[in-house]
Amino acid sequence: MMEQEVTLMKGNEALARAAIRCGVDGFFGYPITPQTEIIETLSALKPWETTGMVVVQAESEVASINMLYGGGGAGKRVMTTSSSPGVALMQEGIAYMAGAEVPGVIVNVQRGGPGLGTIQPSQSDYFQATRGGGNGDYNVIVLAPASVQEMADFVDLAFTLAFRYRNPAMILSDGVIGQMMEKVVLPPFKPRRTDEEVIKECPWATTGRTKNRKPNIITSLELKPEVMEQRNLHLQAKYREIGEKEVRFETEHCEDADCLIVAFGSAARIAEKSVELAREEGIKAGLFRPITLWPFPSKALAEMAKGKRHILVAEINAGQMIQDVRLAVGNEVPVSHFGRLGGIVPDPTEIVEELKAKLEENGK
Repeated sequence: MMEQEVTLMKGNEALARAAIRCGVDGFFGYPITPQTEIIETLSALKPWETTGMVVVQAESEVASINMLYGGGGAGKRVMTTSSSPGVALMQEGIAYMAGAEVPGVIVNVQRGGPGLGTIQPSQSDYFQATRGGGNGDYNVIVLAPASVQEMADFVDLAFTLAFRYRNPAMILSDGVIGQMMEKVVLPPFKPRRTDEEVIKECPWATTGRTKNRKPNIITSLELKPEVMEQRNLHLQAKYREIGEKEVRFETEHCEDADCLIVAFGSAARIAEKSVELAREEGIKAGLFRPITLWPFPSKALAEMAKGKRHILVAEINAGQMIQDVRLAVGNEVPVSHFGRLGGIVPDPTEIVEELKAKLEENGK
């Protein structure tokens, strides 16, 4: 075991290095800005020579997600990374994995859209990530890092949750977090699981027929509607369990706050400064940061919102998470949105000015 090391690096590089250290068995990806440093870092470090981790540049994002389906179906810790248009191409495969209950980790370093859009940062894939994205009634566990440290930390967490619930998990980052440089403490090395450990941990996996059990069949297809209904009911029960047990969020300066800024990812980093500036002007603002975007911390936010003058949802999009915020708090508190589009990252002062304007509109 090597000691933890503190290093200055980009979020993308930290995630790649964490993947090696967390015992990932395989990476399948395709270059796309602004996440290409992930596959470049893995290629430079050659983990196949040290840990045995497989690194494949697939021919496309569609190929990547289907490799993930195969590797996860064998009980292996496998991941893929891409950016917004690439993740859009993966949606069919992600839905297959959810339907077949195959664990795996997908990383989306978001950029602006729609379509090819821009290579600049955005948070406009919130709906895609939290609403399933593909066909059918399913959910993906979604973690939103707000720092380079969390880019590293969330790799192991995402795999833990993916295998605990046999469900795809997504790290929903963006171009700001992927490209910025910060100090990071990389996780300690832990070995990849042996084949025997995989079989013990994943008795459902396609690890080879044995005389002691029937063949394991992994598929999302079922032609009998009554059987398919039971499968869907099982999935919905699992999603409820995840919603009860795996909600994560963070608050800052909320103890005495009379208004809230709700933000995730890089927007939360900006909003953190906005709260500081607002308080310098005598506005008692607090920050509520969802870490799990699905399951969304609805109960915690509803409790935190009681008695507040206003809630401003700050996002780098046209207004997506605001729907979950409104569903959480109902009509008890005025809720409004502030966002920039086209890859423009808002300034903290813009958020403060918007908050002040909304408070004035409310006549408070």
